[in-house]
Amino acid sequence: MPKHSHYILHKPYGYLSQLVNNQDKRKNKRLLGELYDFAEGTMAIGRLDENSEGLLLLTTDGQVSEQIRSKKVEKEYYVQLDGIISPDALAELQVGVAISIKGTAYTTLPCAAVLLTQAPDVSPPSPHIRAGRHRPTSWIAITITEGKYRQIRKMTAKVGYPTMRLIRMRIGTIMLGKLDVANVKKVASF
Repeated sequence: MPKHSHYILHKPYGYLSQLVNNQDKRKNKRLLGELYDFAEGTMAIGRLDENSEGLLLLTTDGQVSEQIRSKKVEKEYYVQLDGIISPDALAELQVGVAISIKGTAYTTLPCAAVLLTQAPDVSPPSPHIRAGRHRPTSWIAITITEGKYRQIRKMTAKVGYPTMRLIRMRIGTIMLGKLDVANVKKVASF
């Protein structure tokens, strides 16, 4: 039985969650393969979009990828919002909101969403993020079990508080912790 490789990464802002460029139109994009010499066949488990940061797991084992992406595994994010979120908007997020996924109407599953009373201790933001320059912001922690395309960004925009910064902090029991930005840690298993 072949031995698989597994990695934990603190994905930086501005990188695509892929190792090689397979698109003709996106030639100048920064890719994870620039950060580390990953084993051949490595794939990201649940992507983070280019403007999102935080915990990203990578593996060469497709079965492990499927298990972690399942609805049985929680994914927790810290989200900086444009504006001070209202209790009503927070309640909307918790019960699920109607969003569009690739042009199809979709209602998100209920989730945990709580207001953070102070800004979390996270790495400094990219200079491209303009959070707090023109109006106040707030932070929430949101835990979901699904992971649709740009789901959290769509959810917060739907309730009137666009996402300024999105950081994945936890996948199942694996925490981002103090792993430095762009740092990769090879592990025996997840």
